[in-house]
Amino acid sequence: MESIRAIERTAMAAQKPQPGLAALMEYLEKRGVRKGICTRNFDLPVTHLLTTFLPGHVFAPIITRDFRPPKPHPAGILHIASQWGLEDGGKGLIMVATRFLYAPVGDSIDDMTAGHHAGAATVLLVNEVNEHLKEHEHTDACIGRLDDLISVLEGGFETGDECDAEGEARKGGEAEMEGV
Repeated sequence: MESIRAIERTAMAAQKPQPGLAALMEYLEKRGVRKGICTRNFDLPVTHLLTTFLPGHVFAPIITRDFRPPKPHPAGILHIASQWGLEDGGKGLIMVATRFLYAPVGDSIDDMTAGHHAGAATVLLVNEVNEHLKEHEHTDACIGRLDDLISVLEGGFETGDECDAEGEARKGGEAEMEGV
């Protein structure tokens, strides 16, 4: 575990916010949308993210590597739903598979699978590493940058929407979501 902590400490020094992070957070904040984090990182990189790039934004609960069982098991997402008092499990959630910050590697199949099995709508932030997941059965919608999620939230989407070549959701209908 210490080797993972060392990798995370090194990666924190090179972190830069993903395009659209500030606009998305402003949008969610104005609408009072709750935000939680479910990550395989340890506490230190999460604290770094929140204090360096998202000061003043509240994320609760925060599920880290210490939570068991880890992703791809849906327990972390279901725990967030439970803490928020959602009686339908993850059905009222949108799971966004992303790194808020640029990272040199990362594959989000575990995020998509955890969200899917929790019953949440899943949104993939497409990059060169994970673009093959646009067609995966656990991916409900795709975005090319974080603030693209705003139009998905405004327009709605149905589970099973496909992603086009640019990583945008092809909308087949509308769905209301209660939390992120």
